[in-house]
Amino acid sequence: MTGTLFLIPNTLGATESLDHVIPTHVQALTAQLPYFVAENAKTARAFLKLVGATHPLARPLQEITISELNVNTPAAALAGLLEPLKAGQDAGLLSEAGVPAVADPGADLVRLAHQHGIPVRPLVGPSSILMSVMASGLNGQSFAFNGYLPTDAAARAKRIKDLEGRSRHEKQTQLFIETPYRNAAMLEALVNSCNGNTLICVATDISLPSESIRTLTGAQWKSLLTAGKTPDFHKKPTVFLLLAH
Repeated sequence: MTGTLFLIPNTLGATESLDHVIPTHVQALTAQLPYFVAENAKTARAFLKLVGATHPLARPLQEITISELNVNTPAAALAGLLEPLKAGQDAGLLSEAGVPAVADPGADLVRLAHQHGIPVRPLVGPSSILMSVMASGLNGQSFAFNGYLPTDAAARAKRIKDLEGRSRHEKQTQLFIETPYRNAAMLEALVNSCNGNTLICVATDISLPSESIRTLTGAQWKSLLTAGKTPDFHKKPTVFLLLAH
């Protein structure tokens, strides 16, 4: 009988306690797992140390096996990550931030687990994508996450125009993210590429004490930027959303 692959949610940023973002039962289950697959072993251990502060780990932290799975992991290595599960051991898939397998390399491992008949159980935790939709006031009935946009200015502007057109035609909220140090360039590209009445939401540091979520029209954002009132989002994880009319 195979083990179960538990999809373990992580926080969306640095925190001294998990209680306000990770449910107690998720922490308790995590504390019992002997094997994890994570983007980064060091940060995974830091997360498990926080779990252990309120839910004693079933074994010493140094005895818990953590295998890495990130954008540099070759596809041929995925099968080996499932061997402990195929041998009957439960495991946790841990994202660097938020929920695993959403905008996360863990999706490939989940798909392979299904192919091998390994049960997959998603656990409740914070998703910056869903939380930004919730708080934006934009269309939560129909939305699409588009990952990263092109870094080339001309290609990015064209992509924004395409997404705005799709949003207008389908009445669909479009979401995307950016490398945090390029947030200002992304917002500037949005206000210069979108129509003035297109709604744009900037959601930064979701679930953290520094959280900021604001929805304005493109014209309103442009006025703020012209006045030098740039959001406090430099090097902070941010989700961008737009809805065209």
